[in-house]
Amino acid sequence: MRFNWLSEYLAQINTSAIYEATTQRWTQLRHNAEELLQLQQQLSPQAIYCRIKSTSAEALEHILIVCAVYLLVCLGLYKLTFWLTPGAGTGNTNTNEQNNRQHRGGGEGDAGANSLRNFLQSGLRLRSVHLPHAAKMGRVLLVTAHPDDECMFFGPLIYSLTQRDGCQVYVLCLSNGNFEQQAQLRREELWRACKHLGIPESNIVLMNATNLPDDPNVEWRPDAVANLILHTVESLDIQAIFTFDRDGVSSHPNHCAVYYAAASLCLANLLPKACKFYTLDTINIVRKYLSVFDLLCTCFMSTHWCILSWKEAAIVRRAMLEHKSQMKWFRWLYIYTSRYMFINSLREINLSDVELEMQIHDN
Repeated sequence: MRFNWLSEYLAQINTSAIYEATTQRWTQLRHNAEELLQLQQQLSPQAIYCRIKSTSAEALEHILIVCAVYLLVCLGLYKLTFWLTPGAGTGNTNTNEQNNRQHRGGGEGDAGANSLRNFLQSGLRLRSVHLPHAAKMGRVLLVTAHPDDECMFFGPLIYSLTQRDGCQVYVLCLSNGNFEQQAQLRREELWRACKHLGIPESNIVLMNATNLPDDPNVEWRPDAVANLILHTVESLDIQAIFTFDRDGVSSHPNHCAVYYAAASLCLANLLPKACKFYTLDTINIVRKYLSVFDLLCTCFMSTHWCILSWKEAAIVRRAMLEHKSQMKWFRWLYIYTSRYMFINSLREINLSDVELEMQIHDN
């Protein structure tokens, strides 16, 4: 009788419910263990490597497709640019001769092609040379820091200007390139290079000032440079000045000093009213070595530009090859891969631009 209470208690217990609860709990634990094992397998180094490899391959494939499409678009635009500019690529940029030749063509096919060309040119604004009128038809001064700057950075601009009737291009080179004690040799190389580009010897002004040495470690005084620029502008009746921008294309201190000197003249309102001030755009290292494939970025991001065909760029390369003393191995890569051998993009600088950039410089 003493254990009757135990028997009654055991009889009241639902053993099936306990079994089911125990089974469910065990199943849940086993499921959790399987999930944990799967998670451990997913987080294993081998699994992570495989996932990264597959994802990277897919991303790389997309990048290659985008790059291929971009290159094809640039090549198409490059070809279209010279088709829309009759005479470009052949050295013939005289507008009157182009119009006369078009009128003499006379055929229906020529008329249709000319209509399509005019429509696309007005709609897309694509042309090999897109410069302001003052720069195309006036007396232009290019201010550089060293012999070879005119070829390495301003070649497309110089070639485009010298091919136009009525445009006189002058070069003011502020140092004689005596960094390696080769001043006389550098002078002769400059003369020969400018001859290739269509600049006569009488239009070259080469300074030999002791306070403006060809040395990145020597700071050029902006007032000294500004006085030389102003004297040249006034004596030659210059209508447009072209030089480096604030970053000097290659960040060379002498290049930057030329910009700040010219900007100080603009800021002090010392330049003649008819004289405009333009700078060559400095671009990032990737665009700098895209060659003609920077065309798309240039057309969308710049207001003024000069674009050379491969045949025209070969003339600039030959001019650069006259600077034999400077043709190190990396310069050979530069003249075939640099965008500055095919494309120059420029910006007109006004007083507000100068004030802003001077504030940035002071800060």
